[in-house]
Amino acid sequence: MSVMRFGVGLSPAVGPGRDPVGFARHAEELGYDFVSTSDHPSGSTPTYETWTLLTWVAAATSRIRIATRVLGIPYRSPAMVAKMAETLHRLSDGRLILGLGGGYSDDEFRAFGLGVPTPREKVDGLVDTLHILRGLWSQPRFSHHGPRYRVEEADLEPKPRSPIPIWLGTYGPRALDATGRLADGWIPSYGFAPPHDAVHMRDRIHAAAADAGRDPSDITCVYNVPIWIDGPASAPGTVTGPASAITDRLLELAGLGFTSMNFMLPEDDARAQAERLAGDVLPALRSATA
Repeated sequence: MSVMRFGVGLSPAVGPGRDPVGFARHAEELGYDFVSTSDHPSGSTPTYETWTLLTWVAAATSRIRIATRVLGIPYRSPAMVAKMAETLHRLSDGRLILGLGGGYSDDEFRAFGLGVPTPREKVDGLVDTLHILRGLWSQPRFSHHGPRYRVEEADLEPKPRSPIPIWLGTYGPRALDATGRLADGWIPSYGFAPPHDAVHMRDRIHAAAADAGRDPSDITCVYNVPIWIDGPASAPGTVTGPASAITDRLLELAGLGFTSMNFMLPEDDARAQAERLAGDVLPALRSATA
């Protein structure tokens, strides 16, 4: 079993007492490997815009990696995402993890006047985006004419001076196949891909990778898991219980083939929960998976 990496969710909520930069700094001090933030720009709950927030966090930290979990492709053109990602990766000294998805909320697309892509179009857009990102980051005057997105003899300079890992949040068969063929990592959520289903999804990704001539072990598998130490047993879709029981459960999940984990914590108790995880759970996980 490879050495595991552990991240923690960073709430984008805006309001009294909310301090995402302070939380990220504390996560860095506690030894977490990355922080991650979701991307839902439309809604009645006050939130920060994901990319701006993570840029601010990157400027205020020095070691911890910065991940989008996951950036909704239809909100931003793929070519602009390529430019944005290169800039943030460079300015953060190579700490960006670019998580991407086809877009979860159709209501958000409608609200922002973007049109609602079909499930097939979402996957097509995901594939187009990966080709465009890879091409712009590596080739001069790059062109791509896909079913959803295109670029024409586009130049992007400077090129990334170190690889920018791309993790996909995918679930359907075509999207999983694309993950195996094209992505560096897979980051499903516990609620959308419970353990039994996640195993079969991971097997499909690995099969697609092998068919494409890739080594399946090169794909980082990251489980996005809600955690609540000593939380109520009735919390839906959440791993709860004493620290020892959570440690055992997370070791079971690691045994399914997940090489990293991202922990989602209850917002009103996130700082204390992050401390308890770092002190009472992660040492045992790191020791068992070293």
